[in-house]
Amino acid sequence: MGDLREICQRLVESLPGGKDHFRPVTGLPVSTYFSAYKAQWMVEHSEEVRAAILEGDALFGTVDSWIIYNLTGGAAGGGVHVTDASNASRTNLLELGSRQWHAPTVELFGLDPGMLPRVASNSEVVGRVKAGPLAGVAISGCLGDQQAALVGQRCGQGEAKNTYGTGCFMLLNTGAEIVPSTHGLLTTFAYQLGPRAAPHYALEGSIAVAGLGISWLKDNLRLIDSADESEALAASVPDTGGVYFVPAFSGLLAPHWEEEARGVLLGLTGARPGPAGDGVRGQSTEGRQAAHVVVVVVAAAAVAAVAVVRGQVQLSSNSCLGFTTRAHVVRALLEAICFQTREVLDAMRADADVSHMSVLRVDGGAAKNDLLMQLQADILHVAVSRPHFQETTALGAALAAGLAVGFYSESFVLTHPPNNSTAFMPAVSRDASEKRYGHWRKAVSRSLALADLAE
Repeated sequence: MGDLREICQRLVESLPGGKDHFRPVTGLPVSTYFSAYKAQWMVEHSEEVRAAILEGDALFGTVDSWIIYNLTGGAAGGGVHVTDASNASRTNLLELGSRQWHAPTVELFGLDPGMLPRVASNSEVVGRVKAGPLAGVAISGCLGDQQAALVGQRCGQGEAKNTYGTGCFMLLNTGAEIVPSTHGLLTTFAYQLGPRAAPHYALEGSIAVAGLGISWLKDNLRLIDSADESEALAASVPDTGGVYFVPAFSGLLAPHWEEEARGVLLGLTGARPGPAGDGVRGQSTEGRQAAHVVVVVVAAAAVAAVAVVRGQVQLSSNSCLGFTTRAHVVRALLEAICFQTREVLDAMRADADVSHMSVLRVDGGAAKNDLLMQLQADILHVAVSRPHFQETTALGAALAAGLAVGFYSESFVLTHPPNNSTAFMPAVSRDASEKRYGHWRKAVSRSLALADLAE
């Protein structure tokens, strides 16, 4: 049975525009990431799905449309089949300009336009809860998570936010203009706060590994005991000691879109023993199971091999020339998150006019890490603003819902509240930042075309 990658490869080879064939219509490249390819897989591999389509008994939608359908009664109670333009824009079936389904693309994926939900704005009453303690309550706000965070951060035209979760998602509000990307970003719908309101569009860069990398250090390599420990440990050394970590565990997303890239840890130098607390684990790690062995590229020619055993980086060497410790590796992972964000921001600068952007607004679980935010400001050489209330995705959805029923005013929803954030300002010179970024780009080049190593 084939997988999604085979479907994507077949389309790339057969469509006249190749990987970018759909970009002029949907803003998206051919990728397993988007819903239409999953739908085509089901059409090709499920007899039940094909039969339901032929009988007119199939509906297709995203998670939000499934939730709304069931809240409003479902199959037995006249459920409403509706989605919003932000979620619809991630299917690869929505024509961005009209914000309606693009019939030729829908049919190319083996679907029928009648199967798809109505596309609503992000702030309007689309139905009411059918039963239960919330029966009769209006469903009046629906947004994709990243677009909701954009609203929650009150990002107007020319402003950007970055959410640091399992991965990173940076969105730049381009206003009413649909900006095609030629630098590896996605052109997407941002929000429309009411059926008669002006639509806003965005450029988006998605990074696969952010908080996921911190979890990987904890769970797979056992270099830290908790995610919170990463900040103090990384801060215990002044820099990474020349270590660069490209966490391309399953390829690189924006702006590279390199599915064959794999993670590499570069610049390691020979270990020297030290007591617990100096960045190398001491006796406190006794009894831990040995972690996976990882193969890396090292800087010192004398180093012969590297492994991670009981949470400690150990290297065999003819002579100890350096001092790479777990603190350097953890700090390198934090910097990798920041470098990947810099790559996305540079792509946005190349695609759109962001000359007046003076601040990057941030949120998400990993944004609580003060060191990470300071490193981000240093590497971007742009101020970083973290709101005191960081649940901006939930806030954005609440603002959209409240606006639709008159609970919030438009000015309240769109105006950024004063004195409501912590600012991180660049603390290194631009030359120093550019030098480190140059080293990062060199490290990325070493991560490409490595997937065949696992064969």
